[in-house]
Amino acid sequence: MIIGCLISGRGSNLEAILRAIERGTLTASVRIVISNRPDVPGLHHATSRAIETAVVRPADYADREDYDRALAQRLRTAGVDTVVLAGFDRIVTSALLHQFPNRVVNIHPALLPAFPGLHAQRQALQHGARITGVTVHLVDEQVDHGPILGQIAVAVREDDTEATLAARILEEEHRLFPAVLQRMADGRLHIDGRRVQGGLP
Repeated sequence: MIIGCLISGRGSNLEAILRAIERGTLTASVRIVISNRPDVPGLHHATSRAIETAVVRPADYADREDYDRALAQRLRTAGVDTVVLAGFDRIVTSALLHQFPNRVVNIHPALLPAFPGLHAQRQALQHGARITGVTVHLVDEQVDHGPILGQIAVAVREDDTEATLAARILEEEHRLFPAVLQRMADGRLHIDGRRVQGGLP
């Protein structure tokens, strides 16, 4: 599996993926890392390993579709077959998705379909949820909506703040994302509509 990662910030999930590859627990290679913002810390995870990086700025394109076509072209040129949104803060469109059918993967800090969109940890606390967690899913044209590939539950503690809850969820993100990608690499995931056989847990 040849991965292209899209990031927008610190890139902690990118780092978790790279470390899993280095440990031999993920049979894949990251060919390119693209950010929509310049000088973000996540790019260093790639450059320190001599992985190709690029900054593709939305302001340089007429609309979302033009931007996503440019992303798809960069990814295709790099030989990517799987696109990983590792903290990418933009909604992707069909211009990208149709180039990589069922091969665009995202991670979300909640147990979807609960708490989609921004500030999922804050939503969980505001709703008084006792359990939240993390979801890895395929990306479709709706926000945080595609078929679920894996989930891990995280208990919400009475003394949790948004920051403490986010930190515990992030630990599980770093475990789940490489594990799901390995199942994809092994060909163990079979998609039938919204149902996925071979997902985690």
